[in-house]
Amino acid sequence: MRASVSVAVIGLGRMGRLHAENLASRVPGARLVMVVDADQQRVKEQAAQLGGVAWSTHLEDALHDTAIHAVVIAASTPAHADMVEAAIAAGKDIFCEKPLTLDRARSAQLSAQAAAKGVRLQIGFHRRFDPDYREVKRQVASGAVGRIYLFRESCRDMQPPSFDYLKSSGGIFADVTLHDFDVARWLVGEVVEVTAVASVVSDPGFAAADDVDTAVVVLRFAGGALGVIDNSRVAGYGYECSAELVGERKTLRIGSHLSHQRLGVEELSGGRVCRDHVADFAERFHRAYLAEIEAFVAAIHDDRTPEVTGEDATCALSLAEAARRSWLERQPIRILEGE
Repeated sequence: MRASVSVAVIGLGRMGRLHAENLASRVPGARLVMVVDADQQRVKEQAAQLGGVAWSTHLEDALHDTAIHAVVIAASTPAHADMVEAAIAAGKDIFCEKPLTLDRARSAQLSAQAAAKGVRLQIGFHRRFDPDYREVKRQVASGAVGRIYLFRESCRDMQPPSFDYLKSSGGIFADVTLHDFDVARWLVGEVVEVTAVASVVSDPGFAAADDVDTAVVVLRFAGGALGVIDNSRVAGYGYECSAELVGERKTLRIGSHLSHQRLGVEELSGGRVCRDHVADFAERFHRAYLAEIEAFVAAIHDDRTPEVTGEDATCALSLAEAARRSWLERQPIRILEGE
């Protein structure tokens, strides 16, 4: 039997707790040994709930522990880069929630540092591990779809995060559309042009946070296909993540009402059909969040590069920067080779 990979989770916000719970009991070949958070009360309580694992309020305690093989970084976005750099220096394999950083040059630098140190670095682009998206990828790779003509992706939140969160999130393109950009590259190929329009329509607080609540992005791919992405932070009806790939031989769609239902029960009365709806991304992608951590642990066991790398994070961030620039300058932005 292979020895278990000992993992520490850094940051116990919503995503950190989810990853810690998965590692504690649901990921074969992994063992959660420590949780770290700056909030002492929170980390003590979470450690107890997770079976009495070790806890600390200092990242260094996890990095200096030679029994810990890997870290999952789920702290706030501004802290990611410094934590990743410290983990690379300590020789720990790293799973980092997106974005790796909001600085493209530093993103590329961290990827290079990890490679030079022999450290595995996986980024939390969870849609790549969702069963629906993986089936579309399989059919594209097999040639079943043929030449791709059009890519469409919608990502809409039921309710927006706090304005305090928005101020450090990097804006809608780096915070929300980043996932869409990654999926677009993964399914269709490299993007050569980005055009974005965006607006504040629900609350002037978005403008005060230097952000928007609604955006539409048009992509032009190197192979000639077009893409359309729409994002909303205030959809109201629930969380939605849907996609469509129009190809030469077939069209594939992701995100039917079935994938967004909590229950498989429909209510029919008075000439109406009613279905429940997931409220957020954690409900919609619960299997993907488990699968991405399983894949990270498997990459360590198998001594191979993770499926989603730091280079992927840098490419997605480049597209997010181009989208923001397009919105501000009101013009299409060409993506130069190497950017």
